[in-house]
Amino acid sequence: MSSGPATLTDRKARVKQQLSDYLELTKPKIAVLLLVCVAIAAYCASNGQPDVARLIHVIVGTALVAASSCVWNQCLEVHVDRRMNRTSQRPIPSGRLSRYSSALFGTLLGSVGISYLLATVGVMPALIGALTWILYVFIYTPMKQVTPWNTTVGAIAGALPMLMGWLAVNPVLDLKAVALFAILFFWQFPHFMAIAWLYREDYAQGGMKMWSVVDNSGTKAGIQAVSGAMALLLVSVVPGIGQAAMPNVFYMLLSLLGGVFMLVASWRFFTSRDDKTARQLLFASLIYLPCQLALLVILPSSV
Repeated sequence: MSSGPATLTDRKARVKQQLSDYLELTKPKIAVLLLVCVAIAAYCASNGQPDVARLIHVIVGTALVAASSCVWNQCLEVHVDRRMNRTSQRPIPSGRLSRYSSALFGTLLGSVGISYLLATVGVMPALIGALTWILYVFIYTPMKQVTPWNTTVGAIAGALPMLMGWLAVNPVLDLKAVALFAILFFWQFPHFMAIAWLYREDYAQGGMKMWSVVDNSGTKAGIQAVSGAMALLLVSVVPGIGQAAMPNVFYMLLSLLGGVFMLVASWRFFTSRDDKTARQLLFASLIYLPCQLALLVILPSSV
């Protein structure tokens, strides 16, 4: 008679584990940062007064599309994930979820996300959402097995949601919109070069053609990091130019300081190319982006 409650408890535990696994597939930690970028782009596009309903709609739609792309990425890379220590226990390679059910889940998320964007914020955000999904899933994901230039394609896919947030509230893409895209685009190079160096052995084991794998000296990864940081320093000041005759000098100075901070961390990684400087660069990138985004909100006259 005691088997009933035990069986019910086991079923509840299995359901809870499955729900947790499906959530893990969507990589929610990555999604949070992405959605913050979308919200700030919408804020900037509306001069600090976004339509709250449209803002919520674009965040929800983008979240669904981003989650779908993450799920499909893991469906396509299951053979790679099985070979790497840091990914072997993900839901699909570990066998907790099937590849088929995960693909259905990802397809459902993506279909609902694109349809939702189309119905609530218009054609352009929906089209860019679809383009982002295609770039990430069908171009960036297989490119990782072929060429280290995959990072460039991945950075484009990672920055396009900035334009989704902008176009959701403003149909005109101006210099500031391009600058926001560029900030997120160039930030990804030092950020991901640090990650690629720290996990270079894992990436090599998985057959990933990262710069830190094809050039184990780290020189090319260092060049990518420094080049990205230099470009980031330049584009980060553009929103400070603004529409008025007088630029926001305070914003521009703070952005320059942040850019120099990133450039110094990238240069140290380039010259040393060791785990210590890679961790420092990764930490610097995780500090830089939230601070730079906060400037866009705290100093509204700069946008």
